[in-house]
Amino acid sequence: MKALFLSCTLKPSPEPSNTETLAAVVADALRERGVTVDHVRLADLDVPPGVVTDLGDGDAWPGVHEQLLNAEILVVVTPTWIGRPSSIAQRMLERMDAMISETAKDGTPVAYNRVAGVVVTGNEDGAHHVISEINGALVDIGYTIPGQSWTYWNQGPGPGDDYPQTEHGHEWSHSTGRLMAHNLYSVASALAAQPVPPPKS
Repeated sequence: MKALFLSCTLKPSPEPSNTETLAAVVADALRERGVTVDHVRLADLDVPPGVVTDLGDGDAWPGVHEQLLNAEILVVVTPTWIGRPSSIAQRMLERMDAMISETAKDGTPVAYNRVAGVVVTGNEDGAHHVISEINGALVDIGYTIPGQSWTYWNQGPGPGDDYPQTEHGHEWSHSTGRLMAHNLYSVASALAAQPVPPPKS
């Protein structure tokens, strides 16, 4: 089984990402279950705006799309900015919109029988809103969202330390992340054993 972590931090590599640091807890818990984990930081790629899978020369999205189709588990990793998902997360969802009309050879929508979850960090509140926005879009695309398939951390109202600079809230965020991994793996395994069949015409 494979998992793809799509990081929507605004920071290009090698600048460290707070949200990726928390996401590593989820990735490690999936690896403990035998899952192969790949990680892509979208800020490092040339992904222009659009709602189709391939925009032609220079577009890095087709490679990401191929990785999405090779993974049974998707984890979206995004900071909170002004109470909302990052602009890169929004662009990711817009590019994934094309998957709604894409089908496998048997007619099954390509996102069916795949699960997804979300990891969020930010100094300010808004994590539940970010999780809801991303999960709502992924359901539209065709992903299955297990119960408790997210974790988040925030410092609380106003400015403050970033996630790696404090131990505040880490125990809860980590235990929730490990539960997230358990639920993602369990539901992905159930779908592998009993996949959703192609819709009848």
